[in-house]
Amino acid sequence: MADADPEFPCSLVISIPLPTHRLASSALQALQVDAELSPLVRRSFSLASLDDGEDTRTNLPLDGQAPNGNAPTKGVNGNVSNNEKTVLRTEYKATTNRMLRVSVNGFLESMGLVLGIMQELDVDVLAEGTGQIEH
Repeated sequence: MADADPEFPCSLVISIPLPTHRLASSALQALQVDAELSPLVRRSFSLASLDDGEDTRTNLPLDGQAPNGNAPTKGVNGNVSNNEKTVLRTEYKATTNRMLRVSVNGFLESMGLVLGIMQELDVDVLAEGTGQIEH
């Protein structure tokens, strides 16, 4: 859960699992270029792995399996490698629930557009979704 902030008491964390780190990183880069329009809302993006404690908030399987069936691997120091960070995590903080709702609605519309473009144009998404690459 997001830290309590008296100036921005309303908060929401949205975690969206994607098939690969490359797709998650592409979505993050596409979405973060648009600044939040209202000074009454703050937004931050990050990439996380499925075992970064996100499972309980995203209704993902608790077995730690990535969407491709592979468990994330940890490096020498116990950290998850960047290639295993496949969850786009977006944290919103707002002054009112209304401002939070308006901002999140805009984000979800943009995220839908990004996912639609990935589905139409990206080879990895086609292979993941259908099990084969269409020509």
